[in-house]
Amino acid sequence: MVIVVMGVAGSGKTTVGRALAASLGRPFFDADDFHPPENIARMRAGVPLTDADREPWLASLCALIERADAAGEDIVLACSALRARFRERLRAAAKDLRYVYLDAGRGVIAHRLAERTGHFMSPDLVTSQFADLEEPDGALGLDASRAPKELVAEIERAIEK
Repeated sequence: MVIVVMGVAGSGKTTVGRALAASLGRPFFDADDFHPPENIARMRAGVPLTDADREPWLASLCALIERADAAGEDIVLACSALRARFRERLRAAAKDLRYVYLDAGRGVIAHRLAERTGHFMSPDLVTSQFADLEEPDGALGLDASRAPKELVAEIERAIEK
């Protein structure tokens, strides 16, 4: 099973994804680590990515998921997966892929990004993140303002069903 923890920048994908992977004893991957340097430079400069910019990143994530699926390896991936067509493409790469959507309002996200240091995502991109977001159907939707420990426990309960 591949669990993709998704949402806009600052929703807690990496924090929750890491904690979930540790709790389940699975490898964790952060989609941010798969961006080419050009994308990182654009985001650092506050320039939103286009779908064309995202293409090599998305292809590398699909390859990761396909390798894990072929090896029978369960993984957790933190990935924005903002657009429905991106999610469909990722889903097609594995037999069993489940989405967990960390949903947070603009105020929560703006505050978190303003407080975050050492990350390439510019707080100026909050508006473009919400503009790109197509809320997912069929995902486990969770309130991202809750404590990561609570979110992990709820995700574990949901995947056991």
